[in-house]
Amino acid sequence: MPSSELERIAAIEDPFVLLRAATERLNAAQQEVTELARLRRRVIQDLHAQGMSYAQIAEAAGLTRGRIHQIRHTGPAPEGAFFGTSAVTVVTPLRFDPATGRSVVALDDMRAGSRLENLVRGYGLSVGSDNVSVDGDIDLNRPGLLVICGPRMSAAVRECYDKDPVIRWDRDDKGWLLRDTRTRTVYRSGTQTDPPRPTDSAYLGRLPRPDGAGTLLIIAGIHPNGSLGVIHLLANETATLWGQVGDQRFSTVVGVEYDPDNGEPVKAELISPLYRHDED
Repeated sequence: MPSSELERIAAIEDPFVLLRAATERLNAAQQEVTELARLRRRVIQDLHAQGMSYAQIAEAAGLTRGRIHQIRHTGPAPEGAFFGTSAVTVVTPLRFDPATGRSVVALDDMRAGSRLENLVRGYGLSVGSDNVSVDGDIDLNRPGLLVICGPRMSAAVRECYDKDPVIRWDRDDKGWLLRDTRTRTVYRSGTQTDPPRPTDSAYLGRLPRPDGAGTLLIIAGIHPNGSLGVIHLLANETATLWGQVGDQRFSTVVGVEYDPDNGEPVKAELISPLYRHDED
């Protein structure tokens, strides 16, 4: 039986309006199918982790055991919900280029944004992009934002960081640093040490939006190597992080070692506790 939405679109007389409406509806429907498949796979994994056999799950759900196995091993991975549902937007900062007088995305920021987009796309999410303006302006009151930006580049982003109850950005005569107010540990970049080392510290967290109506995932290294290191970590540990924090607010500090010749991360790991903010 046709849905009311299908009937509405089919009744459009202008063929170009109909084509656009049908395309938009198809995109939305495909995203919904992806998220339903992700949810179905997650429920099966959760029930199995609680001790039910696949045969028991199949019997209770009115499906065959073979179908349950198929669902369990195909479709979008449940941990993709760590980044959001359906559609997300990766945000990177623009910088002013005095040579051209134009706003540009720095190569390191472009590299980080592109890698995060590819990672998230692999989880079946629709991915868009946006930029923090040179003046630091950005609308953060939108769903599905993945922000790669430090506090220096934007007052709006800095205000989000200020809502973290545990980990704070700070700076002294050596430069920017991350401070764990719970343990009083200070995390720095290896460039601030003597002799300098190819290491960096980076922030990873999910914080409230300014309007309080949702959250955003936010990433920033003291230097760009740190941001790349966080994405390197996420490429390998998203399932673990999802199991620990789900879609709730959290923050942690990531320690990054990188190749001094090309800046590429070679190791990334959590170097602070993983703080769940709902426990504070």
